[in-house]
Amino acid sequence: MSDTRTDYRTRRDPEAGVTLIEMMVVLVMIAVVAALIVPNVIGRPDEARVAVAETDMRTVAGALQLYRLDNGRYPSTAQGLAALAERPISPPMPRTWPEGGYLTEVPVDPWGTPYVYRSEAGTFDLVSLGADAAPGGEGVAADIPLRNREARAGS
Repeated sequence: MSDTRTDYRTRRDPEAGVTLIEMMVVLVMIAVVAALIVPNVIGRPDEARVAVAETDMRTVAGALQLYRLDNGRYPSTAQGLAALAERPISPPMPRTWPEGGYLTEVPVDPWGTPYVYRSEAGTFDLVSLGADAAPGGEGVAADIPLRNREARAGS
């Protein structure tokens, strides 16, 4: 036989709510986890954009290398990266042009700014101006150049 007073004290009413202490414990745990995680996550979007810009520029560099193999030179600075998506109409005219071009569209960096392209003496430079869309800068606003060894690898 069981004592009804003991059962009453150990059992909790199924319709009872959460106590204030339980709520405080949960809030403290959430605050501790947030304090540990948030500082590590805050800078990640900018790092991701930099990685995307570097990857995009390597893709564009590959398309530029194909253009050079087909035509003996890179597009001129005046023709720009548009020469990879649309057949150039200004000199020097390409000798060959694949249907669909070398890229489906003229790329822009992760901040929505066109990449800076310059071509001279059989080489090219490709730069993302970073978050501030202006030359120079520091941190997130710093320019992101395609590494010279990559750009000049095929020349």
